[in-house]
Amino acid sequence: MEIFLAYLLDLILGDPRWFPHPVRGIGYVITKTEQFLRCLKIAERLAGVILAVFIVGGVFLISTGLINLARFIHPTLGTGLSIVLIFTTLSIKSLYQESMKVYWALQKGDILKARKDLAMIVGRDTENLDFVEIVRAGVETVAENTVDGVISPLFFAFLGGAPLALAYKAINTLDSMVGYRNEKYIRFGWASARLDDIANFIPARIAGILMPLAAFLCGERGFEALKIVLRDGQKHPSPNSGISEAAVAGALGVQLGGLNFYQGKPSPKPTLGDSTRSLTPEDIYRANRIMLVTSGLALTLGLLSRW
Repeated sequence: MEIFLAYLLDLILGDPRWFPHPVRGIGYVITKTEQFLRCLKIAERLAGVILAVFIVGGVFLISTGLINLARFIHPTLGTGLSIVLIFTTLSIKSLYQESMKVYWALQKGDILKARKDLAMIVGRDTENLDFVEIVRAGVETVAENTVDGVISPLFFAFLGGAPLALAYKAINTLDSMVGYRNEKYIRFGWASARLDDIANFIPARIAGILMPLAAFLCGERGFEALKIVLRDGQKHPSPNSGISEAAVAGALGVQLGGLNFYQGKPSPKPTLGDSTRSLTPEDIYRANRIMLVTSGLALTLGLLSRW
């Protein structure tokens, strides 16, 4: 019931700016801890391992302690805190809203605003992207975050409640902040990146089943989505990201992947899916429909497994 209520809360509220989101606090502690560890002049890979253990372990222990304390005061208070904490790990409404800003900007022909809105939700350079590349980036981020912001948090919430869901969110935040393969983080961020790969391994493969089913329920090409998952899902450099992107590529009948730029440096990615037609802004909306239905399927699967 806690997870179901947290899910509804996310659909209603999303990520309100006034709410003190735990991820902001986690990000602040990651930054300060990184600075401290780098001052110690120890081996970068060892420092990265210490960072990952400290952040993830700390988040799990603190959230467990807070929930237990709340339950000691009153059971209802503990339940309410657990619901709120699980709610903060989900990104269903915010993913929809932020990606649809790009959709609406493109529909109005405002490519500059579309680039600006896209930059808020992707890590790649957006200032020089053309119309089709903006759409591709929008579709890819919806597909990838269907795992990171929907399926994985629900998976860990059903597995271990709010503390484990928050621990996953800490892993995901670590990866987004230090898990890069550039000169600065290739060694320091190694542990965070590998931990994120491990944490998302099972949820990504659940996505490989649920997303084609969601596509079918949305009237998209569900069987083609499953076919492309099996064919192209492991082509991506990440062991997990390619699965959800391949599912959406197959469902929409488009090709994703290709050349991206990060801080001015090219980063070629393998293509996923078949280029049967050009991408259009409508594909961002269609990808979001698949994401929303997938979230409902993931919740239902979790509730049935609990029952």
